[in-house]
Amino acid sequence: MDQKDEQLQHFRKQNTGPDKQMQEESGMKVSNDQKTLRAGKRGPLMMQDFHFYKKQTHFNRERIPEKVVHARGFGAYGDFELYESMKDYTVAKFLQKPGTKTPVFVRFSNFIGNKGSKDTAVDIRGFAVKFYTEEGNYDSLALQFPVFILADAMKFMDVTHAAKPDPMTHTPQATVAHDRFWDYVVNNPESAHMVMWLMSMRGRPRSWRMMEGYPINTFRFVNEAGKSTFFRMVWKPKLGVHSLLLDEANLIGGVDPDFHRNDLIEAISSGAFPEYELGVQLINEEDEFKFDFDLLDDTKLWPEEVVPVKIIGKLTLNRLMDNFFAEAEQSAFNPANLVPGIEFSNDPVLQGRSFAYRDTELYRQHSANYEDLPVNRPLKEATNNLRDSYMKYHIETDHVHYHNNSLAQNTPAETPPEEGGYENYPEKVEGHVTREHPSDSFQDYFSQARMFWNSLSLPERQDLVESFSYHIGGVKDKTIRQKNVDMFANVDVEMASLIADNVGVEAPKTANVENDESYPSLSQLNSPHSAMTQKVGVLIGNGFNGEEVQSTLESFKQNGVLFELIGEKLGTVTCSERNELEVDKAFLNVHPVLYDAIYVVGGTAGNQMMFDQHIADFIKMQYMHMKPIGVAAGGEQYLLNTEENNMDGVVVAGENEDFTDKFIEAIAQKRFWDRT
Repeated sequence: MDQKDEQLQHFRKQNTGPDKQMQEESGMKVSNDQKTLRAGKRGPLMMQDFHFYKKQTHFNRERIPEKVVHARGFGAYGDFELYESMKDYTVAKFLQKPGTKTPVFVRFSNFIGNKGSKDTAVDIRGFAVKFYTEEGNYDSLALQFPVFILADAMKFMDVTHAAKPDPMTHTPQATVAHDRFWDYVVNNPESAHMVMWLMSMRGRPRSWRMMEGYPINTFRFVNEAGKSTFFRMVWKPKLGVHSLLLDEANLIGGVDPDFHRNDLIEAISSGAFPEYELGVQLINEEDEFKFDFDLLDDTKLWPEEVVPVKIIGKLTLNRLMDNFFAEAEQSAFNPANLVPGIEFSNDPVLQGRSFAYRDTELYRQHSANYEDLPVNRPLKEATNNLRDSYMKYHIETDHVHYHNNSLAQNTPAETPPEEGGYENYPEKVEGHVTREHPSDSFQDYFSQARMFWNSLSLPERQDLVESFSYHIGGVKDKTIRQKNVDMFANVDVEMASLIADNVGVEAPKTANVENDESYPSLSQLNSPHSAMTQKVGVLIGNGFNGEEVQSTLESFKQNGVLFELIGEKLGTVTCSERNELEVDKAFLNVHPVLYDAIYVVGGTAGNQMMFDQHIADFIKMQYMHMKPIGVAAGGEQYLLNTEENNMDGVVVAGENEDFTDKFIEAIAQKRFWDRT
């Protein structure tokens, strides 16, 4: 044992163990560091919870200048068009009249990594939408999963600390394949459900354009009569939900760390505007206790087959930012930015978020005026008695800036609720001050995780086991690996046993929870499939069949398929009819993993051996990743037909009279899971 190891062991003995008790900075001992203080078991968070306030404010100020979480982000502008009036449920003006268009700004982001990390990390992703409504800005903050990793805001700091890099070495970056995260998971079992989603394909979206967004929290709609309806939202991409394989995500992270933002830039620049439909799930106030899940528990989802999704509008992203720093970096979102007709529930996570986001930005941007920055500014000028601070843009000329007053006729004046002023829902609150969960069902950690597993297809299950094995396999402490395998046996014993075998620990002895529920909506293989905006690499040299290639490229254009011609070098390639095509990329500038499919044309090149080797490498990786492969009449010599390869998803022009149609169908299918 070297000197460094001896020092580390001494430090651990001095700073760990049963005698070390938690104390606040003031020296006061802490009796409960896991639950916020609320007015009654199902009541709202109380402002007098000074322990939560101290913990959260300290956490919000830990890092400068990037965001504490979701530091790596990118944004775009667009509009939201309402399909169906929600007048029966809410007085929110932007949800009243079908056809109403509301301008929006959307920021996509990764939770764990820093600003310089990769887009394709296995991670929680943000999908934050700022609606610039005529009643003020409404911020909807979503993730690509319908559930969260914690059930109470008190644990924000803990799970983030557990997921972030080691504070001593600042490694590893943008991954949870390390001891601290999985130590947190096994000691905080409410995380099990979301970790299942994180380890699934959903943790590796193919594109932000093919990723759902769930604001995870429970809100209320309030209508003109004062009636409250609980609701959750979901953004559903028109292109469907599709993902990268684990190997692809890791490779792309090195080949093109900006993969997702480049994808968004290319789509908007080419006019293939990303579209998402907005769905809402509605539960009447009187039905709050009708379900086997608690409406206030963010570690539980509302299955679409139980609480149907009502599609009410469409979001279209059609304009890129002009300046990354001024817009993406300075954009600020806050779940407490509401409009009349949308109100909080007593969701313990939402209650904490309503405080945390604004406080974070106050620290990060060093001013209370950050909402006056152009990207955050509402459509109508803010009028109030707040003054000064850093970044002050508006120059006030009035000398009366307090309320109430008579010198300025008591302006700016309050607006009565009947004229559009915001009014809180008069929910009845009763009970003792407490730090309990709102109900016992919060402690049912595995039933819905089991339901998620039941709902997955075989390829999704195999992928999930591989992802679990990869990440838990990165844990050095064998006891932590064993504890996680034992815990996830509550979800499924066979799944946990496969993971155990892969990570070198004992198979679990416990049985999974009893839950046979499964829902088709939870499998992304049931999501819409389309060839639109799929990216094809066309591998081409001189002497190609011009008529065949031109026909195929024209079919790509008609079906919205994006493509790039890849050759030996930049310049032009000439077909047998002496027509020329411009090469977009040289083999040295690209990697097979960046394409959803390939079209193998072949041909001649100056260095034929190297040209043929590049094509062989592309085919091998595309075949391994189960992606579509189209082969022109001149490219058949590159195929290696063996008894081990069933060639599923390989479309050969010489064997198909309707080659282009068959190839477009294969591109739309995206993966061929039965390929050998």
